[in-house]
Amino acid sequence: MSIENAKIYLEKMGFDTARIIETDESSATVELAAEALGCEAAMIAKSLTFDVKGEPIMIVAAGDMRVDNAKYKACFGTKAKMLSREEVSEKIGHDVGGVCPFGVKDGVKIYLDESLKRFEYVYPACGSSNSAVKLSLAELETLSRFTAWVDVAKFA
Repeated sequence: MSIENAKIYLEKMGFDTARIIETDESSATVELAAEALGCEAAMIAKSLTFDVKGEPIMIVAAGDMRVDNAKYKACFGTKAKMLSREEVSEKIGHDVGGVCPFGVKDGVKIYLDESLKRFEYVYPACGSSNSAVKLSLAELETLSRFTAWVDVAKFA
């Protein structure tokens, strides 16, 4: 999938896609995204993808966080196993650098990490390595069709 697919998904959800930010610079990493968007790195809502007992999941967390293995295991009942670059494209539907919780493949469960709750707005990617969208947490909840809030991250 791509930014076009993310846009189609967001339009179907009634979202004004004119709010999508496309930059001339890469926003493929937290640091690059923060620089391109002029915000602090922690406000970048990074999408982390894992395999849980054969099923793909996505955890959207604040940009200054990383997964805490003990918390992850307590939450999901298994050791954290990140998807490979190839698996991300195949199972999630977006390429690494533009992974976002919009327009993912059917069956992907999306979880929002508590680390995001520090912010009024966050910036998830939007399907490409140079796109993002500024969203309130309520908008992120609605647009991502999230499964649940989880507490699986710690400061990097």
